[in-house]
Amino acid sequence: MKVREIFAKAVLTKTAISGFDYCLNPYVGCGHGCRYCYASFMKRFTGHKEPWGEFIDVKVNAPTLLKNQLKRAKRGIVAISTVTDPYQPLEKKYKITRGCLEALLGKQFSVNLLTRSPLCLRDLDLFKRFKKIEVGLTITTHDEAIKKLFEPRSPSISSRIKTLETLRRERIKTYAFIGPLLPLKPAPLVKMFEGVVDEVLIDRMNYPNMVKGIYYKNGLDNYLTDDYFNVIGMDLKERFEKKGIPVTMIF
Repeated sequence: MKVREIFAKAVLTKTAISGFDYCLNPYVGCGHGCRYCYASFMKRFTGHKEPWGEFIDVKVNAPTLLKNQLKRAKRGIVAISTVTDPYQPLEKKYKITRGCLEALLGKQFSVNLLTRSPLCLRDLDLFKRFKKIEVGLTITTHDEAIKKLFEPRSPSISSRIKTLETLRRERIKTYAFIGPLLPLKPAPLVKMFEGVVDEVLIDRMNYPNMVKGIYYKNGLDNYLTDDYFNVIGMDLKERFEKKGIPVTMIF
């Protein structure tokens, strides 16, 4: 993994993503190595020669820069993060995300945070001081073997569920992002989420060409069809809603 410390020019960026006013990405690149990652398009702007998932730029000045930007910014909802994981392994050392949360807390900006990592629990003390915050965990399948195929360096599914349990117990609003829909069985996945999430978002595989080889090599072809995404997506939606868990379909 190539790690580089950089000084960003801006860290709080206006976004057109529905429901958010700003996005904030403490890193460029990600150490989880998810094979399907849509954020690989960022290489067009960064100039990196390494494959996506093999480099990380650490925005070491992000917390200080954010404090300065917040002096002029109109209060709104901040999405952390849209093209990286704010709690990837390097965050344990650098604490860039924590520093940014401290800055946002000082101005009480609302936060929507999405990660795959239990490391987020380190900052539970900060989460509890926000007037409005949502913390989501991306969980794309119930099957650890499938997870390893597509997300080789990411935390286990069970650890993510336990993280949601802890957040919910501490009265932090939680959600799960099932995106992209990897090969899965709806019933066990819904059972995992019962009692630990306030909301679920579901999305399909939007960049299949990146991972077709993995599907074909492992005899998973049927899980890459429109029928699979549509049928399983609606099946999940109906099952969650029967449990009283609201669902947003992104496709």
